[in-house]
Amino acid sequence: MQTGPPKRLRRSIVSRKRDHSISLFWCEYGSKAWVGGRILDPPTPNAIFAVMSANTPSAIAPLVVIDLQTGMFDGVHEPPIHDAPGIVERTRAVIDWARRGGRKVAFIRHDGPAGDPLAPGEPGWPVWPALGQAEGEPTFAKSVRDAFSNPAFADWVAGQGAGAVVLVGAQTDFCVAATVKGALARGLGVTVVSDAHSTLDSASESAPQIITRHNASFAEGGVDLVTTKALVGG
Repeated sequence: MQTGPPKRLRRSIVSRKRDHSISLFWCEYGSKAWVGGRILDPPTPNAIFAVMSANTPSAIAPLVVIDLQTGMFDGVHEPPIHDAPGIVERTRAVIDWARRGGRKVAFIRHDGPAGDPLAPGEPGWPVWPALGQAEGEPTFAKSVRDAFSNPAFADWVAGQGAGAVVLVGAQTDFCVAATVKGALARGLGVTVVSDAHSTLDSASESAPQIITRHNASFAEGGVDLVTTKALVGG
């Protein structure tokens, strides 16, 4: 049984609910559509809307901002992550959305080894100030890719009682992907804001290619994808 989108896609888009609150990765091929982890044949409007409604994030799912630290933006040791100004703008919009809705917001900070640009105490280590982290919004440290490796963070998420998380951050192919995997392994629902995570070019792929590939992989794995505009209603 096919469980993901066909290898050759005619079209890949993000679909949106009528109220603009959520959008899901949608791949079309011929008469079929792969929407939110399900194959619809044919993809009638009612069937698509039913899937989208079922995947709306919990109203209390916390927002988790992963590794958006100074070193990801300042360009001192490495180039800034792809579309750095846009990532800041969209992440701030998502943070504001979470606060307006009474959702909790947490920041993840990677603690690199001694000599690393993200090592504790280094200029690149703090959460990027332009994100506007509020007093009382916790920061959880980690030294490996998966944020759930920190038991205090895992307990904090469990304490929200939502059974789900909303994720933004960096880097797409490292700590974001690992945290998605960690959340799914714990049985959590996961929503990734598809245009609010980023990375750097690799030797074989550009950052946009990496982001697109991981968005498709996230969706295939059962993650809900939503654009910033669809999520915040702007």
